[in-house]
Amino acid sequence: MNLDLSVLGVIFFVLLATFLLNTLLFKPLLEVIRKRESAVESARTLAQTSQAEAASAAAEFEARVTAARGEVYRQMDDTRRDAMARRAELLAQTRDEANAQIAEASERLRTEADQARARLSADAEALGAAIVDRVLDRKVP
Repeated sequence: MNLDLSVLGVIFFVLLATFLLNTLLFKPLLEVIRKRESAVESARTLAQTSQAEAASAAAEFEARVTAARGEVYRQMDDTRRDAMARRAELLAQTRDEANAQIAEASERLRTEADQARARLSADAEALGAAIVDRVLDRKVP
């Protein structure tokens, strides 16, 4: 077999190119790809963790808002109940005062009416006596 030296040279250069490409290009490129995959996986894990934390925080926030809303509604209901009780108390007090004033006014009116009747009766007797005195020209005892 007749071996040509140029074939050996080509094989040598192909092996040299393979070694150089592997050392200078493929290994660093594969290392960069591995680091990127690791970074992507790390970012994905971090994103999932953050998403879970955000969901937990949102649920906690919603629970707190619901509890606060319930507390506000309870306070509003208590305030409304207190206001209604105060209103009823004021109405009763005002009604009692009005009834007392009406009773007092009625009593005063009765007293004044009795006094007016007594004055009218006295005036009627005096007027009757004056009429008799004028008509009969004499004094009535």
